[in-house]
Amino acid sequence: MKPLWVAISLAIFAMTGHASASDEPSYAILGFEDLEGWAEDDHASALSVFRNTCSLFKDADWRTLCAAAEDTDLGDARQFFELLFRPVLIEDGNDAMFTGYFEPELDGSPVRTTRYRYPVYAMPREARRSQPWLTRREILTSGVMEGRGLEIAWVDDPVELFFLQIQGSGRIRYPNGGGIRVGYAGANGHNYRSIGQELVRRGVYNVHQVSAPVIKNWVNRNPEAGRELLFHNNSYVFFREVSEVPADKGPIGAMNRSITTMRTVAVDPKFTPLGAPVWLEKDGKDPLRRLMIAQDVGSAIKGAQRADVFIGTGDEAGKVAGRMKDPGRMVVLMPIQRAYALLPDSAL
Repeated sequence: MKPLWVAISLAIFAMTGHASASDEPSYAILGFEDLEGWAEDDHASALSVFRNTCSLFKDADWRTLCAAAEDTDLGDARQFFELLFRPVLIEDGNDAMFTGYFEPELDGSPVRTTRYRYPVYAMPREARRSQPWLTRREILTSGVMEGRGLEIAWVDDPVELFFLQIQGSGRIRYPNGGGIRVGYAGANGHNYRSIGQELVRRGVYNVHQVSAPVIKNWVNRNPEAGRELLFHNNSYVFFREVSEVPADKGPIGAMNRSITTMRTVAVDPKFTPLGAPVWLEKDGKDPLRRLMIAQDVGSAIKGAQRADVFIGTGDEAGKVAGRMKDPGRMVVLMPIQRAYALLPDSAL
């Protein structure tokens, strides 16, 4: 199997992302003419993705918009967004940062073998009841998981399994050509500690050298020290099988629906409602101006101007995701009444 090539920007080195500032967020209502590249986007594609999760909204104003979305011809998608939404710039004092994530593919087996000996675990009941639960080291060395049938599959590389936990979903390919898909089921409740950052702290590498292939190679060259390095991160992610998701669909996101390549973003729901349309102006080497839908979350995604773009499945998507760490601007499209309700009275 090819390496995952998960440079994964902040996910490997600075998984903590931007912490929210202590100040209250500020809100500014913009015009659609203020959104750079708005007229050139494929609004019909965004409307189709918006419909995928729209039914999950509980609030009356959103549900009204969802009913209108179902009745809107895709050819009128741009008018739908412009008529029923207002662009809201939400800022919390932190710089904007946009990264990418993807669905990795791992080699594995439904049973343990000499090659496939690293388990992908389902979540134990007690881990749901007690947060935080055991640390990564305790989960993997105490025997608490053994003999309980919690193994979903077995894979051949502990580092790629570690990165699968960072991504939260993936595909596991079996030697006979079959395989399964797995999705995030929960975690042990401990904060993530970056193993890339730890290698830098130890003086093994400098900050510009750390990437997923570098970490994987170091662990393979230093198996005992490498095992200890992975234990440095107390956080541990559990999975569930989601093989019912069609192969041509994206993995299951935080809204329990398939996410869409280059139309789904992970956001901080403290600032951006899940399911909301989001206008992204990402700068950098490969600028992006696109209407996307906030259908996912991530442990590194903290802040009003922080987002993770879903790039797709496999190694090539991983390469693109690994290169993405760019500034820009994110604007949330809100129902009109809700948008104006965010403004202080003095601004009305």
